[in-house]
Amino acid sequence: NRTGARFDIFQGADERFYFNLHAANGEIVLSSQGYTTESAALSATFSVADNGIDQNRYEVNEASDGSYYFNLKARNGRVIGTSETYSTASNARRGCDGVIALLPNVELL
Repeated sequence: NRTGARFDIFQGADERFYFNLHAANGEIVLSSQGYTTESAALSATFSVADNGIDQNRYEVNEASDGSYYFNLKARNGRVIGTSETYSTASNARRGCDGVIALLPNVELL
């Protein structure tokens, strides 16, 4: 298992392709929806790199259990990544800031 800031693309049990964005410590900080092809999932990682440096592309939401998460949205308004859950909205906003700080250090293929 690798560590360090990176994207991993993998095929799920449903045969769709997903990506995870990992922080330098290996923790998953952003995950994708399922894509029908590996190339579509790879394209989504480029979209994260492009859109993810803009604070205005993040939206913090409350989950049904009262925790908070954030979505990263593309220019067209579609969600391209979703975070883990956080106990407070301010922690979720700090999570957004962490992704923004992380992305310049992530190599894309």
